[in-house]
Amino acid sequence: MRYAIAIGRFYEELAERLEKGAREAFTHAGASVEVFEVPGAFELPLAASYAAQSGRFAGVACLGAVIRGETDHYDYVCAEAARGIQQVALSTGVPCSFGVLTCSTMEQALARSGGGKRDQGRHAAEAVLRMAALRGELCLGSRAADADAQHGELRPVPASEPASG
Repeated sequence: MRYAIAIGRFYEELAERLEKGAREAFTHAGASVEVFEVPGAFELPLAASYAAQSGRFAGVACLGAVIRGETDHYDYVCAEAARGIQQVALSTGVPCSFGVLTCSTMEQALARSGGGKRDQGRHAAEAVLRMAALRGELCLGSRAADADAQHGELRPVPASEPASG
């Protein structure tokens, strides 16, 4: 299976740590991975959309970090990144995980990016792997897809089938 990592590079040190954890999880699962870099967390939903719609990936781990500042910018970026990533998953049927750190301080972010308390990159990859497996378990074969299409119904496409777009 092939997976994508979409990673916001605004905080480079955090991005490197998140990517390392995600790569380790995908490698441990025997999956191959391709990385797509974007400027920050706000751009992750569009990158996830491109990857999901390409039909090349069983899932997308979206990684990045947003650290609270003195303005409302944090709230908008966090909310829209989360909403957008979820919308991509729901609209395409391709699992997309929210591996975006939303922290008040750099110290909190470092502790959650493989530095002690959590490894959010690893956890995001593990979530995508599990959801892709669930998708494969629950999705119907191509005959059901043809019947669904005739009735105007959408269904997720199993990872073994290319997504049509």
